[in-house]
Amino acid sequence: MTVKFDRRVIPALIVLIGAALLPVTHPRAQSAAQNSADAAWLVQVLKIKEGSTVGEIGAGTGELTMLLAKTVGQSGRILSNELNPDRVKAITAAAAADGLANVTPVQGASAETKFADQCCDAIFMRDVYHHFDDPPAMNGSIFKSLKPGGRLAIIDFTPPPGGENPPGHRAEDNHHGVTAATVEQELKAAGFEIVSLTTEGRAVKVVARRPG
Repeated sequence: MTVKFDRRVIPALIVLIGAALLPVTHPRAQSAAQNSADAAWLVQVLKIKEGSTVGEIGAGTGELTMLLAKTVGQSGRILSNELNPDRVKAITAAAAADGLANVTPVQGASAETKFADQCCDAIFMRDVYHHFDDPPAMNGSIFKSLKPGGRLAIIDFTPPPGGENPPGHRAEDNHHGVTAATVEQELKAAGFEIVSLTTEGRAVKVVARRPG
């Protein structure tokens, strides 16, 4: 049997297949300018000052860690958490290269900060929350790591419209991200109070605090 294709359909099929094979585009470019802007926002909303102890969850290669280490000064401390051992080594090397003795790299876990209880004045993360497999456990660990009254800041991005997945699947293609409403609900369930919540385009910013 001979199968005939409509020549008008073939180009459209090629475009669709090609689009499906393209890598997912990150909605927030992490340029030097964006790093500086995010660091400035974190200093403001988390009330970071000289002498503060601040934890970062999922620090990557430590760009924000290094910027905020300069803000807290030698009397302060940055706990820089990463799951990937190679990135922990990269953070260690970057801090040494910048002469930042106040940076403590921490080997993280999927549902624990690995920070001491009530050690942090503030904790933050960028483009990490949607990767949590077990938000209740991780949020509970963050809560315990904050001092009473301590603040948490989350920078993330929404999935495509209608594409939000349950925990453990929020980083999949076409579902990459988390909504502000979901973050708010999950943080409240862990005992946090919401200070502010904004969505601009696909950018999500949530600030919460541990009561007390």
